[in-house]
Amino acid sequence: MDRLTTLEQQLATALRRITELEAALATMAEENADLRRQLAKNSNNSSKPPSSDGLKKPSPRSLRGKSGKKSGGQVGHRGNTLRQTPTPDFVERHEATRCGACQRALTAEMTKGMEKRQVFDLPAPRLEVTEHQAAVYCCDHCRAMTTAGFPDGVNAHVQYGTRMRAAAVYCNVQQLIPEDRVCLLLRDLFGATSLCAASVTNWVNRAAHTLGGVVEHILARLTKGGVRHLDETGLRVAGKLHWLHSICDTAFTHYRIDTRRGAVPTFLTGGTIVHDHWKPYYAHMSGVDAHALCGAHHLRELKAIEEIEKEPWAREVSAVLNRANQLRCEAQHRGETELPEPVRQGIVTRYMAILAEGLAFHERQPPLAKSPGTRGRQARRPGHNLLIRLRDYRDDVLRFLADFAVPFTNNQAEQDLRMMKLRMKISGTFRTVEGAQVFADIRSVISTARKHGLNVLDTLTLSPSQIIARL
Repeated sequence: MDRLTTLEQQLATALRRITELEAALATMAEENADLRRQLAKNSNNSSKPPSSDGLKKPSPRSLRGKSGKKSGGQVGHRGNTLRQTPTPDFVERHEATRCGACQRALTAEMTKGMEKRQVFDLPAPRLEVTEHQAAVYCCDHCRAMTTAGFPDGVNAHVQYGTRMRAAAVYCNVQQLIPEDRVCLLLRDLFGATSLCAASVTNWVNRAAHTLGGVVEHILARLTKGGVRHLDETGLRVAGKLHWLHSICDTAFTHYRIDTRRGAVPTFLTGGTIVHDHWKPYYAHMSGVDAHALCGAHHLRELKAIEEIEKEPWAREVSAVLNRANQLRCEAQHRGETELPEPVRQGIVTRYMAILAEGLAFHERQPPLAKSPGTRGRQARRPGHNLLIRLRDYRDDVLRFLADFAVPFTNNQAEQDLRMMKLRMKISGTFRTVEGAQVFADIRSVISTARKHGLNVLDTLTLSPSQIIARL
């Protein structure tokens, strides 16, 4: 009897141990799957930047699929190439003295025409020096000395001019060239042998102070109404993580530095904001009329679900979104402002039907094992979370169908933020918050000027009132 009891106790212990090992094995299997999922993500199927791909960078592949068009320039596209000008700066005549066939002498009277070839080149690099001379007078009546005034901005006995300072600011802020290399560049191109990095820094700071009114004007134009794109990206300032927040549309761009990622622009009112579904945009921006979510983010997430998780519904949702965007683009090309209601309703119906199939697929899956000591709700699979988001925010996902002014993607904001990643790769960090905000303010003006088709170098030489008049 004692022997039987002992065996029963050993069996119970063994069964309990097997149960514990099975639970541990399931946990490790899920952890392994999660790690494999993270390793399989790249810039094509997630929001990771291309710079993170390293040597295993995948071959480029469009998320939109094949367009059916031939590669190269399309019919009606006007090429842009170097063409001759009717007003050349210099003309050099070249004459022949002997016939190329019989070697007889040629005269001017034998000329029958002229073949022209033009060479576009840079002039010899040099600085133009303008000497300002102010006359000094002695009054015959009181014998007081009076000196004529110098033009505004001519303050020192020797100084660099407006265009030279604008060129340094342009190289540093627009082309992201560090200050010492700006000095080297201007020295080699224009002979500015006495230029130093401290001067470039002072000019950049002074430009930001001068352009403050333009930055305020840009922000005011973006505050109320319209379709605006929002995004944020991290950067290092004084060795700590800060965030560059961007508000932009097709005509204006505004950048702002903050210590918190959650410092979203709550002052925006009316209109529609386009973003990548970061929750604070919903939680803290109740003043706007509508939200629109980036379709490119959804396509990348769906691609990851299709390739990594092998879930069939993801390809179908991608096809519906791409087809919807194609129909909207074709309607816009025809000059239409909305899709016919049956077409739009058919897209929505198909979209919701696929989501229902995907949700049913996940309902049939066994629940994920919960790690010992883990608190909170039961974890869901990535595909399940994406399905719920696409269902609950259906109107925001498909906003581009209801309002043709809303683009399919948030590419405008991502393109405007891309320069900061390049700046960080070149220079690594900003030393002070003030320096980072100086960079952001000048870039706000430069980006806005480019969107208006203005020459950036010329814009940096203008007064704030002149810039505002051109925007």
